Amino acid sequence: MGNWRPFLARNALGLVGLSILALAVAGALAAPHIAPYSPTSISLMARMKPPAWIDGGSFAHPLGTDNLGRDILSRVIYGSRISLAVGFAAVLLGALIGSTVGILAGYFGGWVDSGLSFLIDVQLSFPFTLLAIFLLATFGGGFWPVVLVLALATWVNYARVVRGKVMSVKGQDYVHAAHTVGVPTLRILTSHILPNTVSPIIVVASFSMAQAILTEAALSFLGVGVDGSNPSWGTMLNDGRSYLQSAWWLTAMPGIAIALTVLGGNLCGDWLQDRLDPRSAR
Repeated sequence: MGNWRPFLARNALGLVGLSILALAVAGALAAPHIAPYSPTSISLMARMKPPAWIDGGSFAHPLGTDNLGRDILSRVIYGSRISLAVGFAAVLLGALIGSTVGILAGYFGGWVDSGLSFLIDVQLSFPFTLLAIFLLATFGGGFWPVVLVLALATWVNYARVVRGKVMSVKGQDYVHAAHTVGVPTLRILTSHILPNTVSPIIVVASFSMAQAILTEAALSFLGVGVDGSNPSWGTMLNDGRSYLQSAWWLTAMPGIAIALTVLGGNLCGDWLQDRLDPRSAR
């Protein structure tokens, strides 16, 4: 048992973050089996029931019901599927685009680096929230439009980090040796450059996941996010904003779910940064 204590002391917050994310993912995957009701099942006789620990509440609806009598607990559980799916998809797409741009800019340098760096600066110059609202209001919301917009917001984070890492790696002797003996450029990039960028990509992805979930909730709250017919944490916030004074649980429960998931992502990001970046070791 003594051997575990130093490990737990060094990784306590990381384990908390991983546990939160694992619980959220497990709940999303098992939603049809653990949710007590259908997330879209309406019962006007049970509308606006408070949580079970408040007078008038019932353990039949532990977190209460909304204005249409839909079970809040079931909607929070099912809402995690949309929110997490949007976050994962946005992270993967943003990482693919940003890492590709960063590798090309860092390895080739010259006009390629200048052009791609200018593109990054242009992206950073736009206020993202306003740009996202404009794009989604113009072309319509939905799962994939939101994913594309979120990827548009996060790819620059990968590009900047990967570009700096590649610029330091390409000066190593083994890269020069591979270039000297005639190894094709594509193989150098995939076999020597890309593996050395995996650690910073993972760190950025962990933070971007939390950012994507939070941004999706904000966009859905503003009414330009995913389709409201399928519950997500953001659409639940939007549905409950008219009842903040009379039925606070409509927004509090999805808000708590968002806060905990974002906290888990940030804790994992901090832990991964400490583990994978020797310069940040304490």
